[in-house]
Amino acid sequence: MSSETSAVNRADDTYDVAVIGYGPTGVTAANLLGGTGLRVVVVEREADVFSRARAISTDEEVIRIWQRTGLAERLKLDMLAERPLDFVDARGRTFLTARPAPRGHGHPPQMFLYQPALEQVLREGVGRYPNVEVLLRHECLRLRESADGTGVELTVAGADDSVRRLRARYVIAADGGSSLTRAQLNVGYEGRTYEDRWVVVDTEMLKPWPDHDRLRFRCDPARPAVDCPTPLGHHRWEFPVLPGDDEKHLTTDDAIHAMVSRYGIGRDRIRILRATVYSHHVRFAARFRVGRVFLAGDAAHAMPPWIGQGMAAGVRDAANLCWKLAAVLRGELPESVLDSYETERKPHVREVTRRAVLVGRLITERRLPVARARNGVLRAIRPAKWLTARLVDSNWIPVASYAQGFQARPRTKASGRQIPQPWVTGSDGERVRLDDVLGGRWLLLHLGPSRPQPAWERAGVPALAVLPAGSRPAGNAVVDSDGVLLPWLAEHGVTTLALRPDAYVYAAAPAGARLPPPPAGFAPAPRPAAVSAQ
Repeated sequence: MSSETSAVNRADDTYDVAVIGYGPTGVTAANLLGGTGLRVVVVEREADVFSRARAISTDEEVIRIWQRTGLAERLKLDMLAERPLDFVDARGRTFLTARPAPRGHGHPPQMFLYQPALEQVLREGVGRYPNVEVLLRHECLRLRESADGTGVELTVAGADDSVRRLRARYVIAADGGSSLTRAQLNVGYEGRTYEDRWVVVDTEMLKPWPDHDRLRFRCDPARPAVDCPTPLGHHRWEFPVLPGDDEKHLTTDDAIHAMVSRYGIGRDRIRILRATVYSHHVRFAARFRVGRVFLAGDAAHAMPPWIGQGMAAGVRDAANLCWKLAAVLRGELPESVLDSYETERKPHVREVTRRAVLVGRLITERRLPVARARNGVLRAIRPAKWLTARLVDSNWIPVASYAQGFQARPRTKASGRQIPQPWVTGSDGERVRLDDVLGGRWLLLHLGPSRPQPAWERAGVPALAVLPAGSRPAGNAVVDSDGVLLPWLAEHGVTTLALRPDAYVYAAAPAGARLPPPPAGFAPAPRPAAVSAQ
């Protein structure tokens, strides 16, 4: 539901979670929390989806997260999948072709998107939940911990000058890189802003051209560029503002047409929708948590766009945090579990950012001798596909595994890793994705006859057997019909897993051994009836 009017001090202005900001991170959080039945309020300054397309791609793990909201298949209808990435020289000759390797999440490894359309679908998804209230054209002016320490009080102003005072047990601040919430909390935003500024150009494709659906990093020392397909009839270019350029002129239609004409794109092929100048940032909030307030997305970190992970990092933040908030609010886990949000997310964000910076250096090299050496070396190894695949994989998106955080001790090779998501055959004989069977709950997954796990059984955690491909479907079991789960278990030397609701391994044990016990304070409550998403 959406609201643009409010009164002061309404009696029902108490929520489980308040989400500040309604971009990709905030709207993902609203969907995830909406499905838990918690009472949620979203505060968003703008009246509608931001019209400028910022993110242009995402990856299979993020689609897997949106799968948990029930929106993945709808979102994929508006995306482009399985498109190669070419690094080309000043003459347009390819010296490196990249195809991101699948990581086993059950969706294409990289998909191109049109962000305004994506956000609209996600917002429509939030509309399924009567327990989520969305306050558009509202801004959080102030927040402070309540006097009794059990919540956060928010002062929210509407566009009609109305003032509303809300109270939430916890707050997710997903209000962007210039986060007012982060400033109010006096949390530093450490890092740097690059001197180079870039023009981002969104266009409507009027007439296709050869290979218009390939992403090209145009590594031209004179003026590097990003030439990117986007779905729904759009195309995207990015160009640096060079010394001596007039930024205002560079965003005009004449200047843009002059730049794209170098690639054979005439005025009859595109219509320029908008052009914006922005800077690249590498920044990290000093803390992701201050009491009951959590920073997420760009409010917590910012990175260059080269491997398309800025939006994805925020979606991962939401996924990591929301199930933990739900568990704490239901009394299933102690509040201390929330400290693992930063412990788990920050190292991965730092590594993603490091790789984005490295890829950016490869693309934007301006020194002619270095660029020639780059082109020659990478062109020479290009025929060795295994070597180029390894080079790309080692510098592309790192797997989100957690060396520290919310997991049992002693650690195993599987600890802190997310189990792959193949298609499996359920007890009814139907092929389904694994997460749809796991159901976003704590679960024991075991190979063969299960060894008794008294501590987990007393806690009421259900168990699911994994049967080899070709087995007959059975109750409380899935058939590994694609032959993915059993090799994964063997590779990690385990036969029994305790999975968290986000499908990460909390604990694992080899054949014949018992799992470490459940976390301290673990008291799973009966699962509430699902909130209607119709």
